[in-house]
Amino acid sequence: MAETVISLRGVNIYQGKSLILSDVNFTIEKGEFVYLVGKTGTGKSSLLKTLYGELTLREGSASVVGFDIRTMDWKKVPFLRRNLGVVFQDFQLLSDRNVYENLKFVLKATGWKDEKLMEEKINDVLDKVGLKSKAYKMPYEMSGGEQQRVDIARALLNSPKLILADEPTGNLDPETSDEIMQLLFQIAKDYGTTIIMATHDFIVINRYPSRMLKTELGKLIDSSVGSTI
Repeated sequence: MAETVISLRGVNIYQGKSLILSDVNFTIEKGEFVYLVGKTGTGKSSLLKTLYGELTLREGSASVVGFDIRTMDWKKVPFLRRNLGVVFQDFQLLSDRNVYENLKFVLKATGWKDEKLMEEKINDVLDKVGLKSKAYKMPYEMSGGEQQRVDIARALLNSPKLILADEPTGNLDPETSDEIMQLLFQIAKDYGTTIIMATHDFIVINRYPSRMLKTELGKLIDSSVGSTI
């Protein structure tokens, strides 16, 4: 039986007093790769922020990696975030420290204390993204594709059930975009990590087809239930 990682039912998503998305319903299982598409301003970012606890869910029911985010106490948000990873378009690496120290900073911030275990974990995630030899490089010494791989490694540090990738190929050339897409699909396949990727890049989507959720006119359309996107 498939393991449900995200389940939303009758969800309304607000920014301030403005209703952005209404009656959102979908379920995503372990290991699925799902695109989140839609024009700027149609609610993609608001949906992602709701999933990782930055926006409060006021209406409907939602479970994300085992957390009920409608009733969850705000003090539990850090625990929610330890069970998911976020990959950013602009990498958001700390420019004053090398790759190893960037990753160690995240581990310490999420409660790791044992130096040996941290070293093993950092080496493990860098190996998964093909950057084990780059641990002591500074971000400015790396290409955009390499920095994005570091960002993905960072998202993998706490062995998340879910990765939310926000335009991860947005700043990359086509060849590097291909490499990142292959890596993300491999992570979903090999480790059963669920991935939601927000993107505007239909060239990427056509090359790597998968299920799509589309934000449009205040609604969320799910390609897996027969809606046309």
